[in-house]
Amino acid sequence: MSTVKSGGKILTVRHALQGRSLKGIVCSDLANELNEGASQVHRALQTLIQEGLASQLDDGNYALGRELVAIAHAHSDEINRAQSDISEHIQ
Repeated sequence: MSTVKSGGKILTVRHALQGRSLKGIVCSDLANELNEGASQVHRALQTLIQEGLASQLDDGNYALGRELVAIAHAHSDEINRAQSDISEHIQ
């Protein structure tokens, strides 16, 4: 499988985890939802876990990882700073 294709599959799995931060989802259910093999989804999840973009919960389900939450917070902080800068220039 090409790097682009495998990267695309990893991102597809990451997108499928969206909205599943608290309870997560079982790998087999995620594979069924994505119409992919469980082994392919599991490999993608392992890559995401290594990068902090997914995590495996105590019950075995998979959820979004802390690094993704940190990215979202950094983006929110950047937006807030930009809004403050705009407000200063308007006044």
